[in-house]
This record gives sequence, C-alpha cells and structure tokens, in this order.
Amino acid sequence: MNHRPESSEGAEASLYYKEIDSIIGPLTLCATASGLCMIKFGTYDANSDTIAGWVKTQLGPAAQIYADAGSMSEAERQLAAYFSGELQSFSVPLDMRGTDFQRQVWEALLSVPYGESASYKDIAVMIGNPQAVRAVGGANNRNPVPVIVPCHRIIGAGGALVGYAGGLGIKSRLLQLEAEQAGPGLSGNYLF
Repeated sequence: MNHRPESSEGAEASLYYKEIDSIIGPLTLCATASGLCMIKFGTYDANSDTIAGWVKTQLGPAAQIYADAGSMSEAERQLAAYFSGELQSFSVPLDMRGTDFQRQVWEALLSVPYGESASYKDIAVMIGNPQAVRAVGGANNRNPVPVIVPCHRIIGAGGALVGYAGGLGIKSRLLQLEAEQAGPGLSGNYLF
C-alpha cells in the first residue's frame, strides 16, 4: 500500500481506495481525482488484482494506488444514508469509464426510479436500440459503480431476478430495502 502523495502532481494518474462496512457486506470504494470510479463487493485485499488491472488499463502503467485519507467521505456518507433508507438518489461525482454504448446504458440505469425495476428490454428501448437486449445485459454487468448506478433494479423478462456482480442475495436485499422504504403503493415490481 502506498501513502497519499503530498502534492496534487500526478493526481490524475492515481487511484484512491477505501473499505467500508455495509448491510450487504464490505465494499471497496475507488476514486480518481475526477470522482468515484469503482465499487467492488468485498475487501480491498479480495479485489486488489482486479483493481490493479483496471488502474493499469485505465490510468496507465505508471499510475499509483493509495489508501484514501478522506476524499471519499461524501460517498461513504451517502452510501450509509442509502443503506439506512434515508437517501434515494446519489449526488457524488462519478468517473465512469467504458465504451460509448456502456456509458449510454449506465446513464439509462440512473433514470430507473428508486423502489422500481426495469427489464433489459426496457433499457434497450430507453436508449433507442430495442434489439440490443443482450448488449444491454453485458453493459449492465460491467457497471463499475453498483448501488450508486442502480443495476440491481434491472430484472429479466417476466420479472425474474437475474445475474448481479454481488450475487443474487445482495441484489434481492437491495430491492427489498428499496421496496420497504419506497412507501405504500410506491414499491416496484419485484419477485423475490
């Protein structure tokens, strides 16, 4: 583990990480100088190889990884408020890197309201490409900032719970949390 650099020189080629506890287990938050770029289910140690590979690909081989010394406190605060049912929409800056198509899908995910769900087909229609259902599923699977970009709200045809990077148990727990907090008559179409 490296220590945080004293100056901002080289900050663009740095990634900062912080582990937090949550109701769905440990999460590792990762951010660049531009914003939150990744949330991984589990500890930093469990995800360090994946994170290092992302850093090398996205920031370059000279990029460094540092333990966060406080710059992610707002992301941590908002996630804690979400998990306690006090926050339904996030406002932390994001640095989401992917193809144009992936970013288009991730932007569409942000429009699925708290306490509701949508299908892969719904997202494909939303982005103006109704035949791209499988591609939408692939982009959804590569969402680098789960929970904040609510890929857990995307369900399969007929309302089936399908794939989630954190596992179907975590997906179900997030949907249940939102259904409970959305209020009577406002909860989405969930099958679990």
